[in-house]
Amino acid sequence: MTIRILPPPGAPRRLAAAQLSNSVGDGAYYVCSALYFTRVVGLSPAQIGLGLTVAWAVGSVAGVPLGALADRRGPRGTSALLALATAASVASFLVIRSFWPFLLAACVYATAQCGLAAARQALLAGLVPPAGRTGVLAHLQSMLNAGLALGAAIGGLALGADGAAAYRAVFVMDALSFLVCAAVLLRLPEVAPAPARTAGEPRLAVLRDRPYAVVTLLNAVLLLRMPLLSLAVPLWIVERTQAPGWLVSALFVLNTFAVMLFQVRMARPVTGLDSARAAVRGSGPVMLASCAVFALSALPGSWWAAGVLLVLGAALQVVGEMRQSAGSWQIGFALAPADRIGQYQGFFGTGVPVARTLGPLLLTSLLLLWGIPGWLLLGGVFVAASYAMGPAARWAAAARTAAVGGAVVGSA
Repeated sequence: MTIRILPPPGAPRRLAAAQLSNSVGDGAYYVCSALYFTRVVGLSPAQIGLGLTVAWAVGSVAGVPLGALADRRGPRGTSALLALATAASVASFLVIRSFWPFLLAACVYATAQCGLAAARQALLAGLVPPAGRTGVLAHLQSMLNAGLALGAAIGGLALGADGAAAYRAVFVMDALSFLVCAAVLLRLPEVAPAPARTAGEPRLAVLRDRPYAVVTLLNAVLLLRMPLLSLAVPLWIVERTQAPGWLVSALFVLNTFAVMLFQVRMARPVTGLDSARAAVRGSGPVMLASCAVFALSALPGSWWAAGVLLVLGAALQVVGEMRQSAGSWQIGFALAPADRIGQYQGFFGTGVPVARTLGPLLLTSLLLLWGIPGWLLLGGVFVAASYAMGPAARWAAAARTAAVGGAVVGSA
């Protein structure tokens, strides 16, 4: 079996280089940011949590108009500007020493990150034919995980030093990584802006597209898997199982390297809307099985038995994650009008900050308070959302076809 992480030469490989450059910086930032903000900036954990919650809420709202800006002004230049804005916001953390400036910088950071994600999707759509987009996105996800793993290792060195200078070096590296990202993006071919809106056409049409909104909502539910491994499972291991604490790190490494090595292979069968719906539908039962195995790890027994169950649950979880990701990428692109990819991807991408904002509270309450029944209920939610995605996507596709037909008739 050949494992290929790099995408084909040309625009896809340069997009991957941009992804890798900023993900290395982000990996180090994610590992060190909490300790930097508490020990160097002097914020309390409550202030950090509140600031980041508000910031990602603002960012999720800003993603749609920034995506629309990428459509109107061209996604290459918009992406580069948003990468520069991200670099500036990270650099500003170096001089911040109180809550309100931190909140402002965090809002700029989250807004630029959400807008950058939408603009880069529009850029990818302009450079890669529809049949190849999911495959390229799978390569980008592999590069993202590779960069995060490398960055986390660098961040670990800063944690070992445990000094203000080491933490500041990580933030400088993250800011520089986004400067490199902007430079790489500017070397890509220009993508023509979308045609100007016609009279009477809404500025943000995606906000009136109810079928696409339902698809986005279901995707947000499926993305509750994101805080599952980063927060809920670690707390579950420590509070409800006999497994050793170091297994938390092992499961994270398992997930990271599995996505890095196998996401491209898992995405290969997804080439259209039908195969995308099948991939998402298939992810639901796998996630249910993963939740059931995680639940069993709390039963009385030896620590190694709990550890085996946790590793098996994490393996099932990452398989479900890769199937769901591949299907959702294709659905998000296929249901968006060709001239509004940026704003539609900005809206579709709100599922990520929503899952990051609401997921920790929902999952910790459900799993740590309800225990095994909570895990089974969560698995049922994943199954229901994955099976509902098929009819929702068909509804959205039918609505898109009807809208295109109406526009053709109206212009005749």
